[in-house]
Amino acid sequence: MSRKPVIVATLSLLAATLFWAGNYVVGAAAVAELDPLSLVFLRWAFAAVPLLVLAHLIERPRWRDVIRAWPWLIALSATGVVGYTLLLYTALQFTDAFNASLINAFNPALISVAAVLFLRERLSPTAIIGILLALLGVLIVLSRGSLDGFFDGGFGLGDVFMVGAIVAWTAYTILGRRGPRIPPITSTALQVVIAVVALAPLTLLTGGPAIPQTPSVWWALAFIVVFPSVLSYLLWNRALGVIPPARAGVFLNLITVFTAALTLLLGQPFTVAQVVGGVIVLGGVALANLQAFRPAKSPAT
Repeated sequence: MSRKPVIVATLSLLAATLFWAGNYVVGAAAVAELDPLSLVFLRWAFAAVPLLVLAHLIERPRWRDVIRAWPWLIALSATGVVGYTLLLYTALQFTDAFNASLINAFNPALISVAAVLFLRERLSPTAIIGILLALLGVLIVLSRGSLDGFFDGGFGLGDVFMVGAIVAWTAYTILGRRGPRIPPITSTALQVVIAVVALAPLTLLTGGPAIPQTPSVWWALAFIVVFPSVLSYLLWNRALGVIPPARAGVFLNLITVFTAALTLLLGQPFTVAQVVGGVIVLGGVALANLQAFRPAKSPAT
């Protein structure tokens, strides 16, 4: 295989994870003015049409056949599109973007555990050690580096919502693996449409959606719609045509790295527990996914 497609795919994965990291930082700024429900509804309402157009132009699905998988699409929408984003933005009301991204970094390890329980997949001893190491790092972050943190008031409210977010994304991933094979952009577009239809009555009943009152929040919403909601999915799915999913999944850990870099550029302080815990989490997840770093064996000739 030519190196050019691999280089382009790698750059696509880097851009996708950078945009998803931006969602943490920009989302934290947006929830200062918009409630999480309004932000989730507006995000997907504006992203629905571009995703549908991209799905039709790029994947050219048989829409009638795809819609027959509506039970799976509803379940995926409830867990990944609505559940994860709503819990994430709620968490960002109570914790900073870097802390949220550190907890999110444990997600690949949690998915591995869920795959063992629900998909009967096997873990190597190295993967088990990596998962336990990643869990230790998350506990350091949650406890603020002190065991007393577990007994003096427990976890922060933002931490609880963020743990709920990664549980929701884990459920989304497991459901996606067990469900029917649907072109990825098409599946995402329909999940978004389902989310908008389901959230519209709830949003109206709560008096919303709240409309941004300042230009900065409008720009934040525009960023969230264009980059993490549309372009990240497009770049990610394009890259999966060249790079195997196991290796691509390792790039998700860069979300924490990019979030740390963005918060540093914005002048937000770190705690020692966040830095130490974050390094341990990333090291553990890398160890758990060690197989993904190894080059694939060439077929015998």
